[in-house]
Amino acid sequence: MQGGHGGLSGGSHRRRRQRLDRRTRRKGLSKGETTRARVVREFRGVGEPLDLEKNISKVGELLAGVIQDLRLNEGIEESSLRSAWNEVAGEFIAKQTEPVSLQGGVLTLRVLQPSMRFHLEQSRLQLLGRLKKRLGAQTIREVRLTIG
Repeated sequence: MQGGHGGLSGGSHRRRRQRLDRRTRRKGLSKGETTRARVVREFRGVGEPLDLEKNISKVGELLAGVIQDLRLNEGIEESSLRSAWNEVAGEFIAKQTEPVSLQGGVLTLRVLQPSMRFHLEQSRLQLLGRLKKRLGAQTIREVRLTIG
């Protein structure tokens, strides 16, 4: 035991404490103030609070970004798509089918019976041509059929 410090060896704890004290004196803060500042910084997770006025967005800007990210602005209104499909396909076929989605120019139709799907596969190009004429060539470029 050197220096009678209760079994602590070599006095290295004193040297660490002296270095800490020197650092705090350089900043002009007392030891208690630096401890408080460190605890508050660790509690908050950052040094200074954020400027809330700088990070505020308008709801319209936020929604426009979300709609663009989800690519929801590419399609058309569901009601106009359904009415166009009923007009183009006819009453009998429209009862046997249902437009499910329109994404990236691909119209997906749900067909109730496999025989109806086969019939629509045979006349797919004609239906696609009529849909393009009714809704615009850029809106629909392909028709996919699923049984469900």
